[in-house]
Amino acid sequence: MTGFLPQPLADLFAQIPVLALSPIPKLTITGIALDSRSVRPGNLFVALSGGNTDGHRFIPQAIERGARAILGDRPNQHVGIPYIQVDQPRQALAYLAAAFYSFPARQLTVIGVTGTDGKTTTCNLIYQILLAAGKRVGVISTINATIGKEVLDTGFHVTTPEAPDIQRYLTRMVTAGLTHVVLEATSHGLDQHRVTGCEFDIGVVTNITHEHLDYHGTYEAYREAKARLFRMLEETHPKPQGNPRLAVLNRDDSSFEYLDEIVSVHKASYSLNPGGLLTAREIRHEPGGLRFTVVGPGFEFPIQTRLVGSFNISNCLAALAATVVGLEVPPEDAQRGISALGLVPGRMESVDLGQDFIALVDFAHTPNALRRALEAARTMAARRVLAVFGSAGLRDREKRRMMAEVSAQLADVSILTAEDPRTESLETILKEMAHGAESYGAVEGATYYRVPDRGEAIRFAVGMAQPGDLVIACGKGHELSMCFGETEYPWDDRIAMRAALAERLGISGPEMPYLPTRG
Repeated sequence: MTGFLPQPLADLFAQIPVLALSPIPKLTITGIALDSRSVRPGNLFVALSGGNTDGHRFIPQAIERGARAILGDRPNQHVGIPYIQVDQPRQALAYLAAAFYSFPARQLTVIGVTGTDGKTTTCNLIYQILLAAGKRVGVISTINATIGKEVLDTGFHVTTPEAPDIQRYLTRMVTAGLTHVVLEATSHGLDQHRVTGCEFDIGVVTNITHEHLDYHGTYEAYREAKARLFRMLEETHPKPQGNPRLAVLNRDDSSFEYLDEIVSVHKASYSLNPGGLLTAREIRHEPGGLRFTVVGPGFEFPIQTRLVGSFNISNCLAALAATVVGLEVPPEDAQRGISALGLVPGRMESVDLGQDFIALVDFAHTPNALRRALEAARTMAARRVLAVFGSAGLRDREKRRMMAEVSAQLADVSILTAEDPRTESLETILKEMAHGAESYGAVEGATYYRVPDRGEAIRFAVGMAQPGDLVIACGKGHELSMCFGETEYPWDDRIAMRAALAERLGISGPEMPYLPTRG
């Protein structure tokens, strides 16, 4: 984190709601780092504890690279340079990063989007609507950060970027003259204070279903992490452009009553059924997308989108609530924005090499997302639905059974395969999934198969597809790697699908990516 003039550390602490438990030294810092490898001379190194590593182990390396001070949560640390103790280093990191960059979010209208599924699509919908309305808008998602015409990668595996990265992106947006930003906020990002100090004006939730219980422990804790987005709306500082302070809630989701009760700012609910402030009527599922009429407070107008599936109607309603209700975007701009959104990478993405069946790649990696993807697939398929998916290692184990149960109910053929097994036994993961499939009547070798190598699994599904069928590979979407052991292997489901299709059609195409399970 460099590029700004050195700033007195005491002045930064004076601007944030964090109490230092030890004296703050009279020194200036050139930036803030939480990875010892990225420390630059004059940086404050933040030693984070928890997870798989302890940042205190890397203090010597940080000092060797020129760190001027250390921040952590341990008392009486004597490391050779000033050490500042705080109760919550992650919270301090976020606020200090915001202060170091002069609180860039206070110069922007910030729309935060959280939820288990649909966050990235909803972010893109809001982004396109604001572009159509003539706003200078950026977006920070788990796929990338868009600043004007510049697109920056935000990492291999999806989570909200770290606080210093977010504040740096926001600063670049202010410098570029942007006025609005759409920020995707994961439960990890909220719980770990990565988006603390982002001064949200509008908070949007898509849904809160079964996910990340390996990290949060319980659904209630997971839900509370998501709820932080709406609690932060109350903390936003007054801005010259105003503060909408609006919470957009999904009335169809089980989280609605809880969020509705805790939210103290203005609220706008959306629903596919009567009762929401915004709802949809005259819904039509067409080969090229969706058509429906949105009805809201004082408006009613038609929507056309290239997105498919009922869940994307909900995503559209969420985006319309944030923009038309929250930011008073004219309906005609909202219509144009939603129509302009084309492909969202890895979200019901079609792969067409001229085959006589449909081939899709989707990011669905939770039971709810898989259900929604397969329900949409059923409306698109003339005949059978063949689903290829796995369940990640070192993550919520209950998902394995649940996802296989969903597929056994909704797909004609389920092909269970690898999805980031990490250091767990892939054979054990597939066995647990198989038990879930069999509990709903699936028969191995007839309606479900275990194919450990993901490339072979996609090839197997493509090989058995008949005219009018639909093959869908779920779980990886836009991701560009897969983890076996502690190694990330280059992997892209879209390339794998094209490779399998080209082989079947006897035409030139990419080579099937390699994974260590091959052969």
